[in-house]
Amino acid sequence: MSLGRAVGLVLGVAADAVLGDPKRYHPVAGFGRAAAALERRLYRDHRPAGAAHTAVLVGGTVLAGVAVERLGRRSPVVQALTTAAATWVVLGGSSLADEGTAMGRELDGGDLDAARNRLPNLCGREPRTLDTLGLAKATVESVAENTSDAVVAPLFWGAVAGVPGLLGYRAVNTLDAMIGHRNERYRRFGWAAARLDDVANLLPSRLAALLTTAGAPVVGGSAGEAWKTWRRDAAAHPSPNAGQAGAAFAGALEVRLGGRTVYAHGAEDRPVLGHGRNPDAGHVTRAVELSRVVGASAAAVTAVIALVRPRLRRAVRRRTSA
Repeated sequence: MSLGRAVGLVLGVAADAVLGDPKRYHPVAGFGRAAAALERRLYRDHRPAGAAHTAVLVGGTVLAGVAVERLGRRSPVVQALTTAAATWVVLGGSSLADEGTAMGRELDGGDLDAARNRLPNLCGREPRTLDTLGLAKATVESVAENTSDAVVAPLFWGAVAGVPGLLGYRAVNTLDAMIGHRNERYRRFGWAAARLDDVANLLPSRLAALLTTAGAPVVGGSAGEAWKTWRRDAAAHPSPNAGQAGAAFAGALEVRLGGRTVYAHGAEDRPVLGHGRNPDAGHVTRAVELSRVVGASAAAVTAVIALVRPRLRRAVRRRTSA
């Protein structure tokens, strides 16, 4: 059965690359609408209400994944197909690359209005205050973080926990994007979603940074600088995970990321990642290329994890029972 899961992950990555996101009736969009509707019923300005909101949505999604996973428990072919479909639905690598490429093209052509209008497709920054350098920096940071969140992490959880892991992770990450903010409305209600997302990304974010380091030379970057910047700067980030891939990307591309960041709810002073130059349109294009390399590497690594995990589990059981 591990072969079916591994094949399914690779097929799902291929489907994302060839087909992109589902054009209509995207399940993630449907989940977002359900989450917003439940929020209208459950919202209270305290943590227990937010925890209940998160538990219902994530728990329900995981249970749906368990039901789908059971369909393939006796057939590797069915398991491969269901895993492939779930992987395709939850991955965001293709759309991330498309948006990053378009942003690089608009910045290279000097079309600031178009670039500012496109930025909300990538992140929650306030685009009206950003010049060319600010837009390029925001894009590289967003590509780095979303390579971890929307590509490496779902593949990791798919390898570890199959369809329930794929769907459950996407539910957690989507809720964090919706309510895991430090503003007045969500500081308490969104606390559980934000903390759960932190836990879910602890290992995947570090895997993403490691794969970024390994893949840096493929795009003309520096593996040595990626490693040094990752190990030196990532821990200074206020998030336990967001700084991992960001620092690795900064070192790989030899640019400076971080600093003052303006969102709709206010400004945040982030630590500076890297000691290179400020990024430009060319660095945006290379960041997208690096994201693709990391995504392909993650597909290979997680397929191997899916293959060897049952054997490791059996070995551990034998040791504990001896």
